[in-house]
Amino acid sequence: MRYLMVRLSSIGDIVHVLPAAAALAESFPQAEIHWAIEKRYAVLLEGNPHLARVIVLDTLRWRESWAARATWTDFRQALSALRRTSYDVAIDFQGLWKSAVVAWLSGARERLGFAAGSLREPGAALFYTRQAAPSPGVHVVAENLALVERLGARAQQWQFPLPHRPEDDTYVDRQLATLGAEDFIIINPGGGWRSKCWPPEHYAALMRQLSSQHEILLTGSRAEEALLAGILESAGTPRARYMPATLTQFIALARRARLFIGGDTGPLHLAAAVGTPIVGIYGPTDPARNGPFAAGDVVLANGGPRSHSRRGPECFLSGVRVESIVAAVAQRLGRNSG
Repeated sequence: MRYLMVRLSSIGDIVHVLPAAAALAESFPQAEIHWAIEKRYAVLLEGNPHLARVIVLDTLRWRESWAARATWTDFRQALSALRRTSYDVAIDFQGLWKSAVVAWLSGARERLGFAAGSLREPGAALFYTRQAAPSPGVHVVAENLALVERLGARAQQWQFPLPHRPEDDTYVDRQLATLGAEDFIIINPGGGWRSKCWPPEHYAALMRQLSSQHEILLTGSRAEEALLAGILESAGTPRARYMPATLTQFIALARRARLFIGGDTGPLHLAAAVGTPIVGIYGPTDPARNGPFAAGDVVLANGGPRSHSRRGPECFLSGVRVESIVAAVAQRLGRNSG
């Protein structure tokens, strides 16, 4: 059997599909499993032992320059790559028009996706030959596993085989030595939706309180550097520093951290996947579905309306107090030592 998994983006969503790939591979050891993914996230699948091939697509660039001749050349090459293998089943874990079209373009005999109630764009169902409905109220990892369970696969445990590069370990070791940080906490204030982000002034106040006992490393994307610089300036503590890192460098950093603090973003899910203790700050998304999954992790949520398919209001997450996060940090670190 040859399977094509389709999950194009983004960081956290890709992380949450990794256990499904592992379950498929371990349930059917003779199967050949491929994964179609956006170019900017393909590094997350590097060295994955369960995948025979990764098909890299660049739909973002295609949309930005759809009329260019180079775009159509690239698209034809991507289509050829999809068609190179005769797939028995294509599995769409994303539930969007574009991901369903990728599954259809692969030429797979069967195309499996979520049932209508679980699709972000219900029209995607037009491209499926089979559908599966996950149990209500489960974690998103379990939702994704429901698709491969429809094919007869079973997961003994959740596995997250993320890249582990020696050069990333070397970079992190050098940066930590330069900063003089050995026992540190990661704080990641950014996020794709503003409504998922705790206010910058709250992070600054949190850092002032935590820095009396902990070294703090601030992380974020290049696009968030101005935000991070403002938080550091407002915090005014020498025990909090910014550490730039690529995706794979961040994974190496998270493996060394005592704790991760942040919202429902890709870095939180990467940290959870490598076993870093978590204190999560949640607002528009449900931590029971999208939160960290270790038994000892702590999540504080503001109890507001939930949304999994839209961004919600463009305002910062409110309703979670700095003092509550300080207490949660002590609670989670106490569980580590206990």
